[in-house]
Amino acid sequence: MDKKFRLKDKFNFSKVKILKICAYTLCLIASIALLAGFNFQPFAAAVNSRKIPIYCVDRSDNKVAITFDAAWGADKTQKILDVCHRYGVKATFFLVGFWIDNYPDMVKKIDEMGHTIGTHSETHPKMGSLSAEKITQELSSSMKKITDLTGKEVKLFRAPFGDYSNRLLEVAEGMGLSTIQWDVDSLDWKGISAVELANRVQKAKSGSIILCHNNSEHIVEALPIIFEALKAKGLEFVTVDSLIYYKDFYIDHAGKQILNAPVS
Repeated sequence: MDKKFRLKDKFNFSKVKILKICAYTLCLIASIALLAGFNFQPFAAAVNSRKIPIYCVDRSDNKVAITFDAAWGADKTQKILDVCHRYGVKATFFLVGFWIDNYPDMVKKIDEMGHTIGTHSETHPKMGSLSAEKITQELSSSMKKITDLTGKEVKLFRAPFGDYSNRLLEVAEGMGLSTIQWDVDSLDWKGISAVELANRVQKAKSGSIILCHNNSEHIVEALPIIFEALKAKGLEFVTVDSLIYYKDFYIDHAGKQILNAPVS
């Protein structure tokens, strides 16, 4: 009996000793990692494999981008261009393929006035659930139309309805496109007043991407209010392709594009 208890005590002692050694080893590894400035972010990215497009950009130079999605109608587009010209604002227009077919001269005008044009798909479907083949067709068709009219390569894409998936982002990236969302939604498509619309955009800050639509009811009246208010805050309007980074960056969980810290 005594021998049996002695063996049990010995086993318990060994188990405790092993646990202490393991705990000590883990603490030692963690301490070394902290002292070495080890970045655990790649591990976090591997755990969460959900890809995220660009919603805003980490910038301290007070630059913002205003964008217009164009899918239906063009009655207000020339007036938008006129207001932008009056305030010295360069914008970004995301165009759907069938809109391009209907208004080719307006596409040329947008480009000639110094604005950036990105694709908003060919037929404006929800693209998050599409196959890679269908995604490629939607993007390549609209991109070709833009390039044929402007002579410029298309580098930006906005998903219709903001609907995306890992597959969509991967296909777009493989085609040389940066997928752009927004962090400031004007909700102009709801028909809210110009003042309400402008008030929603007031929250824009350095690095913000503002969502508007080219044919919404009160966008033309709202733009002067928006431009004057944000410029009074010291913000400068630039095109999205001038706002975002193209290398040495990562996108955090909230969709903010951030430059990697320089290696010393």
